[in-house]
Amino acid sequence: MPSPYAENTLSLTLKELRTNFRIALSELYPSEELQSFFNILAEKYLNLTRIEIALNLKNKISVEDSENFQKALIRLKNYEPIQYIIGETEFYGFPFKVNNHTLIPRPETEELVEWIINDSEFKIQNSELLDIGTGSGCIAISIAKNSANSKISALDISEEALKIAQQNAALNKVKVEFFQTDILKTETLPKHYDVIVSNPPYVRELEKKQMQENVLKYEPESALYVSDEDPLLFYRIISLLAKKHLKPNGKLFFEINEYLSNELTEFLKKEGFQNIEVKNDIFGKNRMLKCSLDEQA
Repeated sequence: MPSPYAENTLSLTLKELRTNFRIALSELYPSEELQSFFNILAEKYLNLTRIEIALNLKNKISVEDSENFQKALIRLKNYEPIQYIIGETEFYGFPFKVNNHTLIPRPETEELVEWIINDSEFKIQNSELLDIGTGSGCIAISIAKNSANSKISALDISEEALKIAQQNAALNKVKVEFFQTDILKTETLPKHYDVIVSNPPYVRELEKKQMQENVLKYEPESALYVSDEDPLLFYRIISLLAKKHLKPNGKLFFEINEYLSNELTEFLKKEGFQNIEVKNDIFGKNRMLKCSLDEQA
């Protein structure tokens, strides 16, 4: 059966393919983003770097490769994230598989990972860390890659997300113990930890209007949103578990909603957490928090 795109793509050069791609999406995305999309797809489907694209613009494109671009173009017209289209992304310099069961890792989460890795207490050998709500496993795996002597565990409610996280651990050649748990129904954790970290759902329903369409349509709602009535739900549950399961001098790290840092800080103080530090991300927003239960931490 002939390809539905063969007639239009059989004799395309790389330059023509790029031009057609830009024209088809020009009303939906800025030119810089379109260029980035094309480069990503060219690396995925044609195995060409950005420099190699410029050097091979006269090359003919096969029907199969043209079809791959056409299918990606259709998905981009529906605002599907490019990371889901190619099934992968990069986080903290490492490759990660992603799909619509996992959030797409953000640059601000890389900053959280950096903070933990550079924390003096965590550099002690044989530290034990738990990542709550691991998703793709990006936090746990990136820390494991940089902490060879530490024991890393991670949990998530989603079985499908954990499948991807396990694949990512194998892809990056690290050992992480994954287990499935609904943290909102959990009264105890398997052991005690030196560090507990979480990037829980923290976007309030009222903030949805600020979200981009590709996030609203495709990324898993259960990993993003909390009710306006109880926006600290996950922080409260995780903090109470941390009180029981952090070792002496243990640390609790959160990625946080920029609008709720004061409320969260007050809650943690009431629960006995000390040395509370809120840190801005690269955009100047309150995005990370660290605290402990011991004044000597």
